Amino acid sequence: MAISLAAAVPRMVATSSPSSSFANSKLANFSYLQLPTQLQISGIGNHCLKSKHRPRTLTLVASKKQTFSSFDELLEKSDKPVLVDFYATWCGPCQFMVPILEQVSAKMIDKIQVVKIDTEKYPSIANNYSIEALPTFILFKDGKPFDRFEGAMAADQLIQRIEASLQDKQ
Repeated sequence: MAISLAAAVPRMVATSSPSSSFANSKLANFSYLQLPTQLQISGIGNHCLKSKHRPRTLTLVASKKQTFSSFDELLEKSDKPVLVDFYATWCGPCQFMVPILEQVSAKMIDKIQVVKIDTEKYPSIANNYSIEALPTFILFKDGKPFDRFEGAMAADQLIQRIEASLQDKQ
């Protein structure tokens, strides 16, 4: 099983055609790793501006692909710590965190990689890490979890928590 990771560089492109229902969803703001049907992870950082009455502005992504055979390999081969957000689409606090994670990803792009995992689609990964509350964030370094926290929080609080954890664990 091969997993392709795209290192995304967004480019804005205007189009007047209506986009798919997926592009209208909140998750359309994320770039996605191309994974087998059993495992799909979404990274954060691309933005899609939408308007009902004007032409839509969509993001095209130029990417550099890397191939991974599993989620564990993705974590181990990452050149920086990985913040994994375990969420569910029905979870209100998880949806609240969508724009916050975009801010965190943008501010900490040189320090961490942000990845989202839908616990409803990938329960085996959630079970491997004993996810019992949503949202749950696990910070991985060298493929191993080294900090874990639960619940919604403001962007500044999340950034402070991540930075403190990265400094403490070095």
